[in-house]
Formats: sequence, structure tokens, C-alpha cells
Amino acid sequence: MLTIFTIPKPFRGHIGVIQRNAIRSWRMLRPECEIILFGDEEGMKEVAEEFGVRHIPGVARNEYGTPLISDVFAQAEKAAHGNILAYVNTDILLFNDFIEGVKYVAWRKRRFLVSGQRWNLDIFEPLDFTSEWEARVREQVARKGELYDPAGIDYFVFSRGLWGQIPPLAIGRTIWDNWLIFRARQRRAAVVDATQRISAVHQNHDYGHLKDGKTEAWKGPEARRNFELAGGDYKYAFTLRDATWLLETRGLRMARTREHLERRWETLKLFHPRLHYFLLYIYSALNRRINKVRHFSRGLLTRN
Repeated sequence: MLTIFTIPKPFRGHIGVIQRNAIRSWRMLRPECEIILFGDEEGMKEVAEEFGVRHIPGVARNEYGTPLISDVFAQAEKAAHGNILAYVNTDILLFNDFIEGVKYVAWRKRRFLVSGQRWNLDIFEPLDFTSEWEARVREQVARKGELYDPAGIDYFVFSRGLWGQIPPLAIGRTIWDNWLIFRARQRRAAVVDATQRISAVHQNHDYGHLKDGKTEAWKGPEARRNFELAGGDYKYAFTLRDATWLLETRGLRMARTREHLERRWETLKLFHPRLHYFLLYIYSALNRRINKVRHFSRGLLTRN
């Protein structure tokens, strides 16, 4: 069984509407998934009862009251009944290609992290989840949706036991999601970019739940602390460009595009420092040899 867990915001206003849409879309997945809502925000208990999903209210928080992913992920692994878990932001609609993609990766890989780019779409009202709801939303995405940057990471599907110890990163305060991709690479798991196979639809919203909006989420004191906890180096801001595998319509293939390989070289020192310095030494030696040959060739041409 696949376990989907999340940390919703309070269920009020527009954010309450899109969170209910998201959870309802997860309930429509087949085969049925286990769903766990973490936290004690306004309306969560009632929503959990309405949708028939699990609710775990006790979550460790920092002094600002923001949930810590270290605690939530640890609790999720203890509570989940299966060996495959998925953290999904509570504004993300999922279709059944999510289940199909995850099943395919789990069949091929033992240790893995699956994620993908999202499609941004304006949704302001409760969705009609009667027949053909998925086709209707896909049609809207085709007409008005925008594929977001590879740095926008909204779901993480992973095999149990992948993370080890996670630092006390605050949810939604930048770089915590990037750190998870770094950690999966560090633990030598298959990091799979499933953008081509999995359609994750992000329902656009503002940052009204934060006093200073996006500025607070990305540059406030909690964001700065996350940055320090993640290593204090933007090399740790891993994105889907750091994937090692691509899940495509024909299956899995290694991520060997120029962009992926360039990024692999940039981050080689983090994972294989000795190999990095050895390759630098070889590169320098070859450059010296090439320069000597060029100098010698110029000398011959000058004498002739």
C-alpha cells in the first residue's frame, strides 16, 4: 500500500477549498491509498473525518510554530502500513498516472526517490469529482496550465528507510525540499524525474498565511535557518536537474542530457571528492600536454 502524507494549512478561505480538492483527488486514486494528515490546524480534524483519512495532530514545531519535516517524516514512517511513502503538498491534484508511475519505479528500483515538475493552474472553486473529472482538469491544464521550473518540487515518493537523520528543517520555508533531493543522492538512491509520466497539478494560491508573504517564506529568519541547517551552501539547493533517472513513456532511462551531466560535474565534489580531484588532475595534465604540443607545433611552423 502507498501512504500519502501531508501537512495542511488551516482549512479556511481559498486555501481551504484547494486543499479539500487535493485530498479528494488522492481519495480517487486506485488502488486506494492510505492518507495521513499531520498537524492540528483549523478544520483538519473535521476534514479527516469527512474524507475518512487518518489524522495525527501532534507535530514538533520550531519557535515560530512551523512544523518540522524531521518529525513529520519520522512519524510518517512509523505510522505507514506500507513500504512506499509519498509526501505531497496539500495544494497538489493527483491523477492515476501517479500510481502507475510509482508502481513502475518500485518494480525496477529498490531504493528510490520519485518527484517531478508541477503544472500551475488557477482553481478557485470546489471541483466536481463526478465521472470524467480527471479529463476536465487535464483539458484545463492543456489550455491554461503552465509547467513550472524544475526547482519547484511538490511531491516526494520514496522507499521506506531512505533518509536516515533529517535536520529540523521548517516546512515551506525554502530549501527543505532541495535538501531532500540532495540527501537521496547522498544515500545513493535512484532519483527519478517523473515529469513526463506523472501529471501533478498545483492549484495556484497566495501566501496570505504568512505575514510577509513569499518574502517571509524565502528570505525570512526561518528560511535563513533552513539554509544553515542544509549546509550553508547553495550547492545543496538540488533540483530535478540533479535527477539520475528519467521516467518516460517508454520506461526508465538514465539522465544523461547535457544539462544533467553538467550538473553532475558541478556536484561531483560533494559525493566523490577523491574522484573529483583525480579528474581535475587528469584534466590539468592533459591541458599541459596539449599546450606543449601546440607550442612545439608553432615552433616547427616558424622554423619552416
